[in-house]
Amino acid sequence: MYTFQSRIRYSETGTDGKLTLESLLDYFQDSSTFHSEDIGLGIKYLEERNLAWVLSSWQIVIERYPNVCENVVIGTAPYDFKGFIGYRNFWMDTESGERLAYANSIWSLMDMVKMAPAKPPVEMIEGYVLSDKLQMDYAPRKIAVPLGGNLHEKIEVRPHHLDTNGHVNNGQHVRIAMEYIPKDFHIGQLRAEYKKQAVLGDIMMPVAAVNEDKTIYTISLNTEDGAPYSIIELTGVS
Repeated sequence: MYTFQSRIRYSETGTDGKLTLESLLDYFQDSSTFHSEDIGLGIKYLEERNLAWVLSSWQIVIERYPNVCENVVIGTAPYDFKGFIGYRNFWMDTESGERLAYANSIWSLMDMVKMAPAKPPVEMIEGYVLSDKLQMDYAPRKIAVPLGGNLHEKIEVRPHHLDTNGHVNNGQHVRIAMEYIPKDFHIGQLRAEYKKQAVLGDIMMPVAAVNEDKTIYTISLNTEDGAPYSIIELTGVS
């Protein structure tokens, strides 16, 4: 288990003065990076071995979005390895212990030269000490794409979309998807399934659908041939 403390910055909030979903995702992603760096399994370690952890899915549940300047504790813990797949939980609490948000994630370790799954080295298995699985309702990794949906203007992948692996960062997929929901839609759960890496110059074709009662928006960011790079599901607060 790994934790760090922070304070919600003005730059991380929306027009309501609360932490945005995108910034919450960034906190979770940063916590796993901090954890890996602090145990010697970070970016340099992976680059020297031509390895990278590629995100397969997110499930983030939000109980309350913290306010600007609120002090928070962010935590993460891996809880299982299965072959080349790693499973990791995340959470954000107040200093007094109120659970603000929590998440599940599934990652694949990839050989970036062979572009094939890679078995974790022994030092990686030993370094990531497993914790108990977080108590939550775990959603399936795969997200069903509703029929129909509205096709929106294409998006070209630009340098600001990319991370250190040269691929569109998983958080950028969510940022793009959120352009296609109403501004007053209050998100209680995010699910994201990542199916294909997008790189500089690729074209994304966003297709957005909503269920009948307008409580769930599903945005598929597709290739020009219609295959999804990612599928983002945003569920409103009931």
